[in-house]
Amino acid sequence: MTNTTPEVLYAGRYLRLVRDGRWEFVQRVIAPQGAVQVIAVTAEPALVLVEQFRPPVGGRVIELPAGLIDGDGGPDETAEATAIRELEEETGFRCARVRQVHRGPTSPGSSNEFNTFFVAEELERVSAGGGLDSEDITVHCVPLAEAPSWLAARQAEGLWVDPRVFMGLYWANTGP
Repeated sequence: MTNTTPEVLYAGRYLRLVRDGRWEFVQRVIAPQGAVQVIAVTAEPALVLVEQFRPPVGGRVIELPAGLIDGDGGPDETAEATAIRELEEETGFRCARVRQVHRGPTSPGSSNEFNTFFVAEELERVSAGGGLDSEDITVHCVPLAEAPSWLAARQAEGLWVDPRVFMGLYWANTGP
């Protein structure tokens, strides 16, 4: 493997396509720290999930609450603060704290994006959620015992299920 300077093939506002030798891949222009994924489990216990339309896949997707570490909460916002803010914005749940359980590449063969996973602790419902005005988010609280069949039913209805949901389900069921 040689160390070359990537050639920018296309640069957009949020992403750029680059070629480095024989590899073509996407780099994030904003949010170089990547994104957060929040594993939130209510006292019942139920896994808190969100559903929203995602243009790149042309359909609605079931996901963990998540967001880019892009400074929306201020220029010095940490990954932890982003996780707490995104959880409340998207789902209406406030948490006392988050605990990081994993950090890794999202799609290492095609992107430089990293995801940091947090478990939210001590949840309290403070609003209906649904995201910001520009977002159309549906919140689902799925009992842990029913989650596998619930997810299979959503897939059968034609919704996509983000694979990271299964990592969240694993952590929700096994803990650290």
